Amino acid sequence: MPLLKNDAFVNDAWVSLADDAEVPENGSIIVSLARLERDWDQLVSFTGLLGVRLTNTDKVEALESYISQITLVVLPFPAFADGRSYSIARGLRLDGYRGELRAEGNVLPDQLQYMRQVGFDSFAVSDRFPLQVWQSAGKQMSLAYQRGLFRAANEAEVWSARHRGFEPWEEQPHAG
Repeated sequence: MPLLKNDAFVNDAWVSLADDAEVPENGSIIVSLARLERDWDQLVSFTGLLGVRLTNTDKVEALESYISQITLVVLPFPAFADGRSYSIARGLRLDGYRGELRAEGNVLPDQLQYMRQVGFDSFAVSDRFPLQVWQSAGKQMSLAYQRGLFRAANEAEVWSARHRGFEPWEEQPHAG
């Protein structure tokens, strides 16, 4: 699977380890949350980069004690209609996680900007779509519903675009 990052396909230096695989001396490894919890005493002294793969049913709170040591969090999209990883990604970013967030699985071009808005910055995608489709998808929308950290630089908030030049109104008491 190609890895899309910064609107380009890049080499993926990360290696996924099975739960029973030997931990290498160094490098960039991805382990499951179960293994992270089980083997934390060994993994905390790992000299390379540490990533974790969550399921879409894991809770953000499960990473709380490990998050300062984690460089990559991989979140799955097992089906087009399964959006649970959107919520996990947003929760991680709101909790202060600034490392790489990767979406993998059923990732489609029309989801790209929504994924970026909640904090994803890399995407394991199928080779079904060429790079030009992904680059185009990243620029399709110029408005976003979310305010704050996760909007792309070229996006304006919908409210701001609709009410350009107007100040927000104060809530008025009901006449009655």
